[in-house]
Amino acid sequence: MANNEPGFATLAIHAGAQPDPTTGARVTPIYQTTSYVFDDTDHAASLFGLQAFGNIYSRIMNPTQAVLEERIAALEGGTAALATASGHAAQLLTFHNLMRSGDNFIAARRLYGGSINQFGHAFKNFDWQVRWADPADLDSFKSQIDDKTRAIFIESLANPGGTFVDIQAVADIAHEHNIPLIVDNTMATPYLTRPIEHGADIVVHSLTKFIGGHGNSVGGVIVDGGTFDWSASGNYPMLSTPRPEYNGIVLHETFGNFAFAIAARVLGLRDFGPAISPMNAFLILTGVETLPLRMQKHSDNALEVARWLKAHDKVGWVSFAGLPDDPNHALQQKYAPKGAGAVFTFGLKGGYEAGIRFVEALEMFSHLANIGDTRSLVIHPASTTHRQLTAEQQVAAGAGPDVVRLSIGLEDVSDIVADLEQALEKA
Repeated sequence: MANNEPGFATLAIHAGAQPDPTTGARVTPIYQTTSYVFDDTDHAASLFGLQAFGNIYSRIMNPTQAVLEERIAALEGGTAALATASGHAAQLLTFHNLMRSGDNFIAARRLYGGSINQFGHAFKNFDWQVRWADPADLDSFKSQIDDKTRAIFIESLANPGGTFVDIQAVADIAHEHNIPLIVDNTMATPYLTRPIEHGADIVVHSLTKFIGGHGNSVGGVIVDGGTFDWSASGNYPMLSTPRPEYNGIVLHETFGNFAFAIAARVLGLRDFGPAISPMNAFLILTGVETLPLRMQKHSDNALEVARWLKAHDKVGWVSFAGLPDDPNHALQQKYAPKGAGAVFTFGLKGGYEAGIRFVEALEMFSHLANIGDTRSLVIHPASTTHRQLTAEQQVAAGAGPDVVRLSIGLEDVSDIVADLEQALEKA
């Protein structure tokens, strides 16, 4: 194995981890500590001056967290990663690296409702402006770029609609204008698609979802693709100009192709503080070990359920890229040939009220605002996750009044279908 690149399943189990040097423990321990003893004053000075790598304080770095970061970076094909308290925290620290007051970024309008809210409202407090684009219309990205645009943001597999985005095409637009492409890969995970291989410069995840996979821990991650030249344009001073906090170090010059991850840690996580807990890092690491097995089963189950729903007389439409006649099927085959994931939407002919009745009639499905659990989950976005949006924004985001979102779990598919069938009869 030493002469070969390890496979995905091997990396999911082993990347970043070694037996504990003190106890011999094979599983990565939970390092439940706030701070760490320095060897001597020179060692302490070198850590605080970014002249050596090591642990100072668990708000900035923790050994359990470090294993998780190395493992996710390996699975995504990135150069380094930073784990955070949540997916939203990962997005905040990502944009903090890129944006100054008055800058803008372009985001695909088909996004998780919480991201739409964060971008459209919370980011305004920093005077960071979002411009919305249609992922099916590439010109809508290109036409909005100006000299204040600092990034493009997309989801590889859009939530809630389960539609794939042409990553390479959007990356080409971004790079033509010398701006980075950020891809939220939460729904697909690196098992189904690796955005860096298709031109992404930065990948973010909510680790809460499929990577953790068991609905028991919250976390996020930023993966540095190591592909973008942060010094070329002068538009990214956090990385390309001397940092007064660190005696004038230029992060891109000093850290090269993992400078973005370093900046997110020592300029963002250090000051904003959304650190992942050692316990959550441990739980998510445990989930990562079975990621390839779970994602394949999720995808296989979802395909069978989507086929069944498409044939049901109370269902108006099904949006699942794994179906051969789906408009998004060609992109799914290009970017995720192993499967189309577990999350998709469908429309009930009875509209908004039928959607509410259907959700309330389900017995095995859990009605909650999450995806990526071992259990099958359901939500009616228009009345919950996307409720804060206008009717027009809901439709644009793929969360109109008739839409029901499913996150298909790992149960026997016959039991999943049976629960859907009895609920459709009641709806």
